[in-house]
This record gives sequence, C-alpha cells and structure tokens, in this order.
Amino acid sequence: ENNIDKAITLCDRSKAALPRIIRAGLEKSLMEPEEIQSALELRALTVLPKLEKRTGYLSMTANVATLLGLLGTIWGLIQSFQAVAHADASQKAALLSGGIALALNTTAFGLIVAIPIMFLYSILLERTNESIDEINENVGVIYQALSRRAKANK
Repeated sequence: ENNIDKAITLCDRSKAALPRIIRAGLEKSLMEPEEIQSALELRALTVLPKLEKRTGYLSMTANVATLLGLLGTIWGLIQSFQAVAHADASQKAALLSGGIALALNTTAFGLIVAIPIMFLYSILLERTNESIDEINENVGVIYQALSRRAKANK
C-alpha cells in the first residue's frame, strides 16, 4: 500500500496525460480489476481529448487560408472584367493585368499560408496519435499489474 501512495504522489507531481490516467487506476488499486479498468478508461476519456483539442485549429486555419486565396482570385477576376467592361480601349490591358495580378497574388498568399500549416498539422497529428498509442500501451501495462495485485490480495 505504501508503494501505491508513493506512486500516487509521483503522479500528482506531473501534469502530463499518462500520470493523470494512471493515478485513477492507482486510486482503485484495492478494488476489483473491472473497477480499476473502469477508472482508467473514464480518466482516459477526459484526458485524451485534450491532447487532440487544438490540432483541428491548424487544419481549419489552412483550409480558411486556401478559401481566402480562392475568394481573392474570384474577386480579382471580377474586378478585372468589370474594369475592362467600362474602360477605354487604351486602358483595358492595364486594368485587366492589374486584376489578374491581384487574383494570382491572393491565390499565392493563400497557398503560402496553407501549405506550411498543413505540413505542421500533419506532424502534430502524427505526434499526437503516437502519444495516444503510447499512453494506451502504458495504461494497459499498469492495468495488468494492478489487476494482478488486486487478485493476489484476495
């Protein structure tokens, strides 16, 4: 029992996901294995989503940047055609090229923002998934140890 108390104290020193989940199992270490498992699963359900919480914002930002680039493209083309429709023949080429330049610049800007963010999103998502897999493995090991201990104490 003394080792369990020490382990709980050690878990309390960390704000990381794994110790917070393990602590829930340690608190139920004298209970039936099903109760230990239930405590671990319940804590995991509250802790693990926090790891994934902000990753979606990167994906959303990249998508919005792409859409803003597309909007700028359409806006630039609309301006080009409106300008050409009401301009003198001598000004049409300059107005058309200015609108097309705006369209291409906004497209490029949207992609310049979106591509690196999508790259970072992919890296972060992969690391998050690896962390979750590692946590699940470790929680499984802890569960096995605690359930063997609970059965041995009966």
